[in-house]
Amino acid sequence: MTDKELLALAAKAAWIDYVIHNELFLVDIDEMGHTVWNPLIDDVDAFRLAVKLQLEVYHANDEGDAVYVGYYLPENTGMKYCIEYYDDINHLGLANSATRRAIVRAAAEIGKTL
Repeated sequence: MTDKELLALAAKAAWIDYVIHNELFLVDIDEMGHTVWNPLIDDVDAFRLAVKLQLEVYHANDEGDAVYVGYYLPENTGMKYCIEYYDDINHLGLANSATRRAIVRAAAEIGKTL
């Protein structure tokens, strides 16, 4: 699945209206304009998405450094997880990027059911 498809499904899960323009993901804010929304690259967007969808985010080192994002589907079949592995827990950029991607993947899984 492409990043654009992931973002579209994540937006659907969060009930966010959006348009895509020049490969940027934009959110409608009002008739006057748009604001860029991309939780794959923006920590604030990812955090707000996780909060809105009540996602559970934690890091562990079971089979390597990884972030786990727990989510519930609307049919409430128990908690499911998206897992992203990264190489070095001391490299904050990798941990942040993996966390954002896992959040968007979990949101996309919710969006698929709507």
